[in-house]
Amino acid sequence: MSQPALDAGVKYKRVMLKISGEALMGDLGYGLHPPTVQRIANEVKTVHDLGVEICMVIGGGNIFRGLQGSAQGMERTTADYMGMLATVMNALAMQASLESLGIHTRVISAIPMDQVCEPYIRRRAVRHLEKKRVCIFAAGTGNPYFTTDTAATLRANEMACEAIFKGTKVDGVYDMDPKKHAHAKRYDRVSYDEVLQKHLGVMDASAIALARDNDLPIIVFSLDEPGGFCGILAGRGTYTMVHGEG
Repeated sequence: MSQPALDAGVKYKRVMLKISGEALMGDLGYGLHPPTVQRIANEVKTVHDLGVEICMVIGGGNIFRGLQGSAQGMERTTADYMGMLATVMNALAMQASLESLGIHTRVISAIPMDQVCEPYIRRRAVRHLEKKRVCIFAAGTGNPYFTTDTAATLRANEMACEAIFKGTKVDGVYDMDPKKHAHAKRYDRVSYDEVLQKHLGVMDASAIALARDNDLPIIVFSLDEPGGFCGILAGRGTYTMVHGEG
């Protein structure tokens, strides 16, 4: 099977797409909504067809969130491991949707579970990307106390991604919740330090610091806007760029 060549108008060759587990719920209050998973897979396919190499990290909050479990009296380490397993379930669901579209996909877990996915081996994962396979990194970093935001930033650096695309419910970073405050201000560009100082909630502090230290831009966009992911790569659309001071 021939691999798609990189489209001449595309800025990035290899990217990380980070989405929350809640993004897979659709209108449900819990779990997976298959039509929503398929819609996101279709968005990924449009970018894959441009020849872009794609990594993904999906949260587990639609199934289990470690912090909420620990807040209810569960021991934090156990709760976090349960959250990691939830991300594997989401990754497998996304893999099934992508492969139904003809896109070769690998789920790569930080916690070994050989019957359902590959263990994380950096050089093998890089080779998958070079062969234009979508790599979905599951089980976070494999360690408790670290979020999937941090896992996405870590894997993006290890895979030499050129940007992290953070898919959210809104079309960028605002100084307050735009769904609650009509006068909320949207940033076109914002520095890593501003995100940390103003608590803008793009990603957790560890993830922002890791991106800053490696000068890895974060592009925040709306996952609900059809064609948004592909459009930004082609130089269109509305988004916020989180970047260094320079």
